[in-house]
Amino acid sequence: MGEETAISLQNVSKCFKRYTHPVDRLKELLLPQKTYAQEFWALRDINLAVLKGSSLGIVGRNGSGKSTLLQIVVGTLTPTSGQVQVNGRISALLELGSGFNPEFTGRQNVFLNGRLLGLEQKQIEAKFDDIAAFADIGDFIEQPVKTYSSGMFVRLAFAVAINVEPDILVVDEALAVGDEAFQRKCFARIQAIQDGGGTILFVSHSASSILELCKSAILVDSGELLLSASPKTVVTKYQKLIYAPADKVERLKQEIRHLKNNYHSVNEVKKISTIYNNEDEQNYQITKKQQSFSQYDPNLIPNSTVYYVSRGAKIDNSHITTLDGKLVNILSQKHQYIYKYKVIFFEKAYRVRFGMLIKTVSGLELGGATSHTIYEAIEYIDEGQIIEVEFKFKCFLQPGVYFLNSGVVGNVEGREQFLDRHIDIAMFRVQPEDDILATGIIDFCIESDISFANKSQSLKLA
Repeated sequence: MGEETAISLQNVSKCFKRYTHPVDRLKELLLPQKTYAQEFWALRDINLAVLKGSSLGIVGRNGSGKSTLLQIVVGTLTPTSGQVQVNGRISALLELGSGFNPEFTGRQNVFLNGRLLGLEQKQIEAKFDDIAAFADIGDFIEQPVKTYSSGMFVRLAFAVAINVEPDILVVDEALAVGDEAFQRKCFARIQAIQDGGGTILFVSHSASSILELCKSAILVDSGELLLSASPKTVVTKYQKLIYAPADKVERLKQEIRHLKNNYHSVNEVKKISTIYNNEDEQNYQITKKQQSFSQYDPNLIPNSTVYYVSRGAKIDNSHITTLDGKLVNILSQKHQYIYKYKVIFFEKAYRVRFGMLIKTVSGLELGGATSHTIYEAIEYIDEGQIIEVEFKFKCFLQPGVYFLNSGVVGNVEGREQFLDRHIDIAMFRVQPEDDILATGIIDFCIESDISFANKSQSLKLA
């Protein structure tokens, strides 16, 4: 396997045996010349090469073979035929809590899993505080894992998997567990691994997650690799497949196979930006009184904040207010707000601009603004100056949770660089309304016109 290839599968197949009666297993052992089992091929002739530093999304219907494929990559299953090669330390988050001993405490399981992942005792000890902080389960780290809720289980499992500095990270539908802030922290860490040159294998039924996290994707169905293409192409065909009538499925699969044979430009597909509606983000309760106006929730604080190294300026006190100055982080649709922060300059700065950005839980950049164009930047700000920055915006976002960035750039050694930047410095929630017609994540204030072809009247919906 070439040095640039992280994972290589050549003609990999996996067959499981199904027995009608338990005693048939014994009969087959005693009479090996006769078979008592039915063969079930979970995978057939899978050929796949994943380059180092890439992020591959895997989609498919339930029972398609996705989890079997991941288990073969990780090494917990052996293929019936074919060759598998993996280059680098691999860390996996597959079945919830797999590899955890329920009788052990969280601390003991951290050390157990760390050793299974190839770390020495001293290495685990050095990383333990980071793992415990990421899991954020408090004193439960010293309690038996069997007392954990499912959310605590996956928080600890993810914390271990993500903090062993893997060359390859394998994630199978684990990010749907936990609150929005924890999900955002998980996505941020995955993106950090990607930025550091790590390889990601990501299985999810969430189309938006595949589109946002992955550079390429594959579609698996009934053990067959149907398509390898751009995430947008694969997700589109996958969604068409899962909603197809039973009598149309085989024909559609033939069309996808044809597309696979004629698809050659995966790396030429332009990066796309996707908006989505994540129902998990809307799974919260809010009273009728709160729905009528904006509120402030002191517990709505991100735990995925990243601070850039300061270059003579410091951002402080990022927050949202109403137009009359009321501090809020629970917003109402179609109302105006002001995103504010101040910047303290410890050194002289040149060609200065300020910015903000709104993102989803999974890190999708929805939009933002800068205070000036690059040609209209503030020419000079003196040492000791404090600048108050405000961005007024109207909330056209659908109900859900969102994150904010703050940034200030200036001319450093002849080129524009961040003087300070805070990622995920604040978060806010858009509360639901009773009569929402819009779908997706942004309300474009679309008006629909429904006409009765056989009648003179028309029904208009605003």
